[in-house]
Amino acid sequence: MVVQFGQVVLGPPGSGKTTYCKAMASLLRGLGRKVSIINLDPANDVLPYEAAVDVSELIQVEEVMATKKVGPNGALVFCMEMLEANLPWLLNKIQALEGHYLIFDFPGQAELYAHHTMVRNILRELDKAEIRLCAVYLVDSHYANDPGKYVSAVLLTLNSMLMMELPTVNILSKVDSVEKYGSLDMGLEFYTEVMDLEYLLEYLGDAPVTRKYTKLNKAMADVISDYSLVTFIPLSADSRSTLLAAMKAIDKANGYIYGSGEERNIQRLLSCAVGAEFEHERLGNVRDEFMRGNSEEEDDEDEEIIKMIATQNQNR
Repeated sequence: MVVQFGQVVLGPPGSGKTTYCKAMASLLRGLGRKVSIINLDPANDVLPYEAAVDVSELIQVEEVMATKKVGPNGALVFCMEMLEANLPWLLNKIQALEGHYLIFDFPGQAELYAHHTMVRNILRELDKAEIRLCAVYLVDSHYANDPGKYVSAVLLTLNSMLMMELPTVNILSKVDSVEKYGSLDMGLEFYTEVMDLEYLLEYLGDAPVTRKYTKLNKAMADVISDYSLVTFIPLSADSRSTLLAAMKAIDKANGYIYGSGEERNIQRLLSCAVGAEFEHERLGNVRDEFMRGNSEEEDDEDEEIIKMIATQNQNR
């Protein structure tokens, strides 16, 4: 059985999963990789990309809502149960994509991952089929503008990591508009590295409702700190440098970086050409970079790197 590699894109509704899938697929194709996007979100009726496999061929949310007389959340649960029951259909579709790198676009409803096991069971079957996956969990960066929302988002991220049982790369998405809803209380590195959250609790306010849950908020912050599992990579779908940083982390997490001589050569080239862009000490300046916008010189440099790799692949 031929081993395939891929990533499972998760995250709350509105976190930019579908946009990320399209941008990451475009980047990987530019690097010479064969990529197929698999849409497993039955509520995703308008796709900005061409899906190699689309769950809507099997079942659709609107049909379930009409026939079962349930709301959208209940319909999604039913759809994922139906997908789990028809896994041979999905596996047969994937077998036709031999040699392709797979990007799975999953629905965002949190209850599918926090209270049910369908998605985890599906991922286990994909693993048995020799598909090496990495979970990519997206969180909208605007949550960083509200300490309460940020702590909640980090808890949800941690829960997903524990439930999915996959190597996980967490993404702070839409970082180019991180200050659209106001300035951050801490530097961006505080939110990407998920540092001591007790400092953030001081910004929750002194309203009576907030004071009532002070101990609970501290306990949640302690849970996150005790596990020490959650960190984020800042990303903008319009920034190739942040997409490349995410790609490197994902490829390392699921082992793709070690999969072939060709890929190792690409990774060496990327490391030599743009490795300095991904150093952790530079993360504190990411927000300022997006506020002023990338220079034409930086964009041209990224474009030349991608062209160089594509030319190298064509000459092999």
